[in-house]
Amino acid sequence: MRDFIFIIGTSGIGKSTLAQGLLRHYRTTVVEQHMVPEFVTRDGTEPMTGELEERTCWENQKAMMLCFNRLGYRNVIASDIDDLRTRDIPSDFRGFDFVTLKLICTDLLQLQSQMRNRGEGLIDFELQEKLNAKVSAREILPNEHLLDITRLSAVEVLERAIEIIENTLSLRDYEYVPPKKSEFYSWVPSNGLR
Repeated sequence: MRDFIFIIGTSGIGKSTLAQGLLRHYRTTVVEQHMVPEFVTRDGTEPMTGELEERTCWENQKAMMLCFNRLGYRNVIASDIDDLRTRDIPSDFRGFDFVTLKLICTDLLQLQSQMRNRGEGLIDFELQEKLNAKVSAREILPNEHLLDITRLSAVEVLERAIEIIENTLSLRDYEYVPPKKSEFYSWVPSNGLR
């Protein structure tokens, strides 16, 4: 049993599909960014910036995950995270038994097909290509495992994810110097990483 399972990767790569498969397998809970309640400003007058919106979403998602953990839930699954926040996971969750599944795909046509056929959500092939390149090129972080979904079915991706989750050890104490922000992608234009 893990404390947390993080799923990261480009838009349309299958993070939500994998999260739902893991939810059925482990019978626990999934926390995604879209679950954060609607908010407009902090005080009713201050304008909301993209950076503040993203930070508010991350802090809420993190608080929900830690609340589930405090209540005894294990294998809490987190998905739909801005790639830049992936950089924070080793700092924010040091001491916990967590695993991060870094989904990549070397076949852009497969990625575009998955994005096109997912039914709803953002369809932006240029953004998808840039994010996939960033995620694929970045060094592996503590407790992060690469899962290449190229030419795999959703069932095969789920099976490989379960194998990683159940057969790898998580470090709880480690030295960690966060990589440069420029190695990550962010949907927030003010971060200058798009």
